[in-house]
Amino acid sequence: MKRGSPILGMSTPPCGITTYGSDSEDESQVPLNQFYPYIRCGLCCGFLIDATTITECLHTFCKSCIVKHFFNSNRCPSCTIIVHETQPLYNIRPDRQLQDIVYKMIPFLEEFEREQMCNFYKKRGLAIPKSVAFSTPAPLASKRQKKDPVPQCVINIPPELDMSLLLDFVGAEEGINSYKPLERPYVRVSGDATIRHVELFIRKKMELGPTCQVDVVCGDQLLDHYQSLKDVPNFVGAEAVQDGFLVLHFGLVLSCLA
Repeated sequence: MKRGSPILGMSTPPCGITTYGSDSEDESQVPLNQFYPYIRCGLCCGFLIDATTITECLHTFCKSCIVKHFFNSNRCPSCTIIVHETQPLYNIRPDRQLQDIVYKMIPFLEEFEREQMCNFYKKRGLAIPKSVAFSTPAPLASKRQKKDPVPQCVINIPPELDMSLLLDFVGAEEGINSYKPLERPYVRVSGDATIRHVELFIRKKMELGPTCQVDVVCGDQLLDHYQSLKDVPNFVGAEAVQDGFLVLHFGLVLSCLA
């Protein structure tokens, strides 16, 4: 699916960004096109969708665009720096703050992209992930929740499940097309579990065949099967854990046995 937004084919949105002078309360409008270099993908020229930044040079592109690019090249499309000698997908990270900015500057973009994704799944007879089908709750619902709080269900989490994982799918190598989306990237597991257990979990949920290999990366380190999850933060460093989650990036590559 083409993830870059095709709406640039339309006329320029009749809106601007309001700014305020430091010595005056007068408002001024800055044309939206002045921000294009910062909110458009250099590969598809559409507004950024799933903004993803290369850690080596901090250039940002649509996630699907940069993943496809790296299947044919290991250099940044903007500055041509070598991102990684063999696996450039290991050196990209989602930029959620920039994506939020893009959605706020282009109000109709997020809903447009959601419709495109729903159509993509429908045409292929696939189940639409809940994260795509449902939008963020409206402010009215939030107010109602505060006014009439609903008793929360108390769930006792076993003490041995002491690790919270965020499994970030970075893409599949060209030639790998048969797999299901990982609908629930957040997992609670034991710190004694190994990377091999994580790979088996991914293989089961995504219904991967024997010709497909799962590579798991944390930070800039490719993790080995035998490593336990509780040892990964010490092996990788502080960047391994974000907002209380151990962030594991994984990609699908063709097995050497294929």
